[in-house]
Amino acid sequence: MPLDVTTSQGHGASAEEEWTPETVLSTLPDRPETHTSSPVPFFHILERLKTTKREGWRRFGITSGESIADHMYRMSIISLLAPASLKLDTSRCVKMALVHDMAESLVGDITPVDGVPKAEKSRREEITMDYLCKDLLGNCGLVGTEEIRTLWTEYEDSKTLESQFVHDVDKIELMLQMVEYERAGKGSVDLAEFLRVGSQIVFPQVREWFERLVQERKAFWDSVGKRPEGVLEITPDFYKYPAVQT
Repeated sequence: MPLDVTTSQGHGASAEEEWTPETVLSTLPDRPETHTSSPVPFFHILERLKTTKREGWRRFGITSGESIADHMYRMSIISLLAPASLKLDTSRCVKMALVHDMAESLVGDITPVDGVPKAEKSRREEITMDYLCKDLLGNCGLVGTEEIRTLWTEYEDSKTLESQFVHDVDKIELMLQMVEYERAGKGSVDLAEFLRVGSQIVFPQVREWFERLVQERKAFWDSVGKRPEGVLEITPDFYKYPAVQT
């Protein structure tokens, strides 16, 4: 598996110091200019989504894996292909997929093993979105600024069908990447730990995609003559939540 050194994240703050966007901004060689009429400083910050790696894979030696932007791009395409039977606002889903992890440009990709409480993670992301939309974009007079913030909040609240679908898309994209990294490792890495995420998928149509992936995963491990960890067949009681009725 690839083992390149990649861009470090910005989740760190000492126990005595409360994390703010400044925690990361103070380390940048070229700080973005704030309260300007140009969106260019914001565009530069977006580059961090291209260079910051998704952290969950690192513990398995996959240090040159996907970036946050990689993840959001495939999510946006999957959202574009939302099943017609769901009768969703597909355009809204695509845009939500593109902005849902935007705060990670400064917060970084915090995972459950990082020891950051969920409430603290949410606080960091919210004040980062305030910084992006107010300090960097607030004086630009651009129509999409308010929409970015609104879409991000809608995703976080997860009350609309569109936001719930994009949450499922977030999970299925992770499942796709899991299977792909196992294949790339030719049986040397077992990522079964991530299968539990699939148990939280709520749309029946997305569950079908997940179950297809589980079948593909089993076929791959059979082909290399090994038995992986985790479930190899999905039964109805595998899922944690009732299915969404549409």
